Order: sequence, then structure tokens, then C-alpha cells
Amino acid sequence: MKPKWAYFLLPGLLFGTSSVLADKAILAGGCFWCMESDFEKLSGVTDVISGFTGGTLKNPTYNGDHTGHYEAVEITYDPDKVSYQELLAHYWVNIDPFDDRGQFCDKGPSYLSAIFVANDKERKIAEQSKREVEAQFPNKQVVTPILPVTTFYPIKGDESYHQDYYKNNPVRYKFYRWNCGRDQRLQALWGDRATH
Repeated sequence: MKPKWAYFLLPGLLFGTSSVLADKAILAGGCFWCMESDFEKLSGVTDVISGFTGGTLKNPTYNGDHTGHYEAVEITYDPDKVSYQELLAHYWVNIDPFDDRGQFCDKGPSYLSAIFVANDKERKIAEQSKREVEAQFPNKQVVTPILPVTTFYPIKGDESYHQDYYKNNPVRYKFYRWNCGRDQRLQALWGDRATH
């Protein structure tokens, strides 16, 4: 006869418990290739998916219509290893929070920065993190909004080459990132805190 504790332990071993411990965050910071690259390097992050969010159009596409949507990433993370607050601290030093036309060389509404919050707790943490950035730059206006989460549409199908672009096309990615001026601007804004 099996001990009773085996009945509780066995499902966890068979199905894993990591999904129970995972949380998600959705952030927009311009080019999702760069955001994916920047967040996949952060300890405690288990997955980063490129896609669109923030608009009302269903099933937006990169080469088709994504009007009203932001290029964004959905970040899956282990809250025991990295907190939502730490994710946001990493986020701020990987964007230009003062650019109201887009991010770096990418301009237009889909390239604007934004934090998408799922609940009041996330909103409070996001608002506090924004206040901290504002305090560091008292003569500048932080234009990054804090918005409620909407449906996140991952890039898929014929456009799935955008997922893990920096890994699958490292030379093209590095060329794009350098020519876009992203790292240069981050260094100018954040100094040694820039994580590129």
C-alpha cells in the first residue's frame, strides 16, 4: 500500500509545479526584438513572447493591420526569483521614457512605451516605479502610460520569425540595434544602469 503523501506528491512530479509559480507581465518598449532580448537575459524570466496589445483590432499582424496596438512582450517569470518591481526596474533602464513619438529610431504609435497592469497591486507598483523615474529626472516628463491589460496577441504564423529574432538572426539584429541608436541612448540616459 502506498503512503497517503504519495498521492499528493505524484501529481506535482508528473505535471511540474513551475506553471503554478509563474506570473506574467506585458510591457511595450518599442521594437519587440530588443525587448525580448533584454528580458530573456534577466534571471527569473522563463519566457518572453513578442506580439501586440492595447488595441481593439482582433488578430493584428505585423505586415498587415495592427492599428491601435503597441508592439509588446509578454514576460513569464518566477516571482520567487524576480519580483514585478524588479521587472519594472529592468524595464525602465531599457526604454526612453521621455519619447512621445516612439522608441529610438522606431517612430509611430505602435512603438510607444507602456506598462500594462493586470490588477490594483501591479498598478500601485507600476505607479511607484514611475514616480521614482520622475524623481530622478525632475526636469523631464515621463510619457510612458500605465494601462489596463488587454488581449495579448502573439506574433504567429508566417510572421513567427519575429519570435527569438535576436537569437536566430544575431548579425542582422545587432546591426539593427546599433543603427537604431538604442544602446547609445540608453547609455546616455541611464549610464551604468543600462543593461545592454
